[in-house]
Amino acid sequence: MSRGGLDRRSFVVGASVTGGALTLGFAPAIGSKPADSAAAPTEVNCWVVIAPDDTVTIRVARAEMGQGAMTALAMLVAEELECDWAKVRTAFVSPRQNLMREGIWGDLSTGASRSISASQDDLRRAGAVARDMLIGAAAKRWNVPAAECTARNSTIAHRPSGRSISFGAIAADAAAIEPPRDVHLKPPAEWTLLGTPQKRLDVRDKITGHPVYAIDVRLPGMLYAAIRHCPVFGGTLKSVDAGSIRAMPGVRRVVRLKDAVAVVAASWWQANKAVQALRVTWDDQGQGGLSTASIGDFVRGGLDGPPEQVGRANGDVDAALKSAVRRIEADYVVPFLAHATMEPQTCTAQVRRDGVEIWAPTQDASTALATAAIAAGVSDEKVKVNRMLLGGGFGRRGTIQEFVRQAVLIAREVDAPVKLVWSREEDVAHDLYRPFGMARMVAGLDASGLPAAWSIRLAGPSFVAEILPDLGESFVDRSFISGLADEMAYDVPNYRVDYAVRETAVPLGVWRGINYTQNVFYKECFVDEMAHAAGIDPYRFRRLLLRNSPKNLAVLDAAAEKAGWDMPLPPGVFRGIALSEACGSYCAQVAEVSVADGRVRVHRVVSALDCGHVVNPLTIAVQTEGSIVFALSAALYGEITIRNGAAEQSNFNDYRMLHLADMPEVDTVIVSGSDFWGGVGEPPVTPLAPALCNAVFAATGKRIRSLPLKNHDLRPGI
Repeated sequence: MSRGGLDRRSFVVGASVTGGALTLGFAPAIGSKPADSAAAPTEVNCWVVIAPDDTVTIRVARAEMGQGAMTALAMLVAEELECDWAKVRTAFVSPRQNLMREGIWGDLSTGASRSISASQDDLRRAGAVARDMLIGAAAKRWNVPAAECTARNSTIAHRPSGRSISFGAIAADAAAIEPPRDVHLKPPAEWTLLGTPQKRLDVRDKITGHPVYAIDVRLPGMLYAAIRHCPVFGGTLKSVDAGSIRAMPGVRRVVRLKDAVAVVAASWWQANKAVQALRVTWDDQGQGGLSTASIGDFVRGGLDGPPEQVGRANGDVDAALKSAVRRIEADYVVPFLAHATMEPQTCTAQVRRDGVEIWAPTQDASTALATAAIAAGVSDEKVKVNRMLLGGGFGRRGTIQEFVRQAVLIAREVDAPVKLVWSREEDVAHDLYRPFGMARMVAGLDASGLPAAWSIRLAGPSFVAEILPDLGESFVDRSFISGLADEMAYDVPNYRVDYAVRETAVPLGVWRGINYTQNVFYKECFVDEMAHAAGIDPYRFRRLLLRNSPKNLAVLDAAAEKAGWDMPLPPGVFRGIALSEACGSYCAQVAEVSVADGRVRVHRVVSALDCGHVVNPLTIAVQTEGSIVFALSAALYGEITIRNGAAEQSNFNDYRMLHLADMPEVDTVIVSGSDFWGGVGEPPVTPLAPALCNAVFAATGKRIRSLPLKNHDLRPGI
């Protein structure tokens, strides 16, 4: 790897991808300010750039896809830096610069709600280091002890003399100072910015239409590409009759890919019309008979056979089941789900002799760079990635970025930049889906009605096996059992969770909430079944099982209290409750619903979240509301069904989103005070479906053991 002219004065960084943490060593900045430009900004350290007018640019390694990460991450730095928040700006870290500077910014991926938890220590330290360097530079200029100086609101002050100097005026001197090895981080009690509600830095630009998303990119001489994939999952391209569209307006080229064909044209509309008219022959590779029914039979066999892996085992489950006073069983099923990002998959690429440049909406900029390099056949340092704002991510634009690979492969065939945009139909019908899954729950209740034994068998395809197919049979897929192993908070003396992986040709990926969304649905619906079998109120039943989990108990109580669990509801309205520990945070929700003429109406959702330290409470409230929209859409309507090897859904007419008129009132309760850093973007997604289904049972007496709800007839007497 090229070092890009760096010397020993550069930063040193190591990254742990598995933990998502960075280990930074701070060294003097290099190339911080051109010698002939007194007005140029100064890089004080790799995260902090200060201009003479005191504008502070804080670099952000994570993606911004509407979750408010750019603002929250900047707040972490600004809190310790003691800068004027009104003068803070943000900028994406360049993947190529990260490569050339030996991974100085570490992990550039965004997922599993890790943006804050994986970054907070290093970003706060980056702010503290820059602050101490600024103080040190001012003290040196004044020839006074640094201990006599303080930083506040982008100003360094010398207490005894009353002298002061702005950050912008001293930044260049600060950049030349050796960064301190040890810095003081403020305890939460001293925070003045963190924990306060702050409007997102990008809101004004978004309202006024200034941001350029990947789909908005325009370049001189740019061409456009539309793509058409083999409709059958696992199929390949067999032949193309390029002459069939030769006379169509604007068409420049037909590009053949392994499992797809693309048309390049002067406009995207022309390209899409042409690719649809193109005569193509496909090879389904023997997958043409695949269907939802056949997948269901295949996965169900995993419930009936022996386990492939045991994720957790406590006590003697089989013996305890035999001696139980009462035994209850239930099987649950969840469908494949699409991400349905508002911005379909897109990427602009230009391939030149000296390298490749892409404009991409990516959740993992390093993977985008590597993907483009492989597709272009060049070394990594010859790739420039322009990181764009994402029109939705939800895991879709992370580990697998085939839209980047396709854009580069297409651009190699023409002497111009090419913007590839998938149609909505291609995006829905060729997503990387949340896995289909099943669970078999078996519990034995004791004389008091509490579970003495609980056996859980999971079966279904694994997105981890899809991404990393060579892990071997001994590998325990912790994601597959997430929410049921280490995060199982209920106190059950004899407990076992095992699973059987059943792979299919349907492409899989990471979906917002990961496998917690499936497993929490199974678990929390079954806990409700146990509670009713025991004749105990579902909220109080959970309280009895949370003897050893105070954090889970705290959010459960907070949600129940805010919802007025023991207070009467309007006639025809009923409540359901559910609990989840996911992505390092704790969340409980109460759903209030009514069912009329078989139609479910969600009136209110109370969501209590303990994510540990709170960076921006306004972001938490907005993220929770977005999570409810996302989770309700899936629970009420979401499913991808397979017929003849292909997805049957292709657009929002048959893959429905929640309508504005159906949005419930959302009350967000932040349970704070815990000394840890958890996630926010995904935890509120996970308990919604079971809370909803438990409320439907309270309303109708009908158990919902498969999703979505639209497939159930909830009319009385049916």
